[in-house]
Amino acid sequence: MSTGDGDGALAVLPVTGLPEVTEGAALGELIAAHAEPANGDVVVVSQKVVSKAEGRVRTLSSAIPGAEARKLAAVLGKDPALVEWILSESREVIRAEGSVLIVETHHGFVCANAGVDTSNLPDPHTVCLLPEDPDASARRIRAELQAASGRAPLAAIVADSFGRAWRLGQAEVAIGCAGIAPLDDWRGRADAGGRELEATLIAVADEAAAAADLVRDKASRVPAAIVRGLDRHVTRDDGPGAAALRRPRDEDLFR
Repeated sequence: MSTGDGDGALAVLPVTGLPEVTEGAALGELIAAHAEPANGDVVVVSQKVVSKAEGRVRTLSSAIPGAEARKLAAVLGKDPALVEWILSESREVIRAEGSVLIVETHHGFVCANAGVDTSNLPDPHTVCLLPEDPDASARRIRAELQAASGRAPLAAIVADSFGRAWRLGQAEVAIGCAGIAPLDDWRGRADAGGRELEATLIAVADEAAAAADLVRDKASRVPAAIVRGLDRHVTRDDGPGAAALRRPRDEDLFR
């Protein structure tokens, strides 16, 4: 199968054999040592290992639940300490119904539990927070990858699982990226019939993140994958990052 630039074919390759990631790990160097990236590749890395490398794992019991956390925990059936960690990572609570807590994080993501997660951690009494600046994380991983592999340009995406408001199930999205145009704007261009497109804005970074998830699962211990064949979207500079994917609040029709 060809995956040359422009032929429309993609290959998605899991990066296997990575060790358990600990604080201070240089992820780009680790990935380059266990894979053979080619010029134009997009390297998708799970948020969990990025957070581990950046020291974003916390002891659950170190949170002291406040009044709001205790109130929400009682309504949602959640651990008050966990809710306190969620609130500490949030700028606004959007919904709290059933067992679901939807918030806007300090980054501007609207998601469940502010991305605070307890899965795939060595200590069951810990929680993992999102990276403080996922775009900066992607830029650092990209620089490490290019230096260690001698390949350029490469792109890096930090991916996390998000729910969809009108569909069941979760899909990976890009919460950080570097070296890839996160959006492919077709507005003003013509479709196959020559008609001008008015609203088509393709979330390329999100689609690459979702594609990478198809070669791994939550129990596979494969925290990274290479998406090959997206050369046309890979850039020499770091680009605007995944921040460009966030819908401005004044365009949000549901809040």
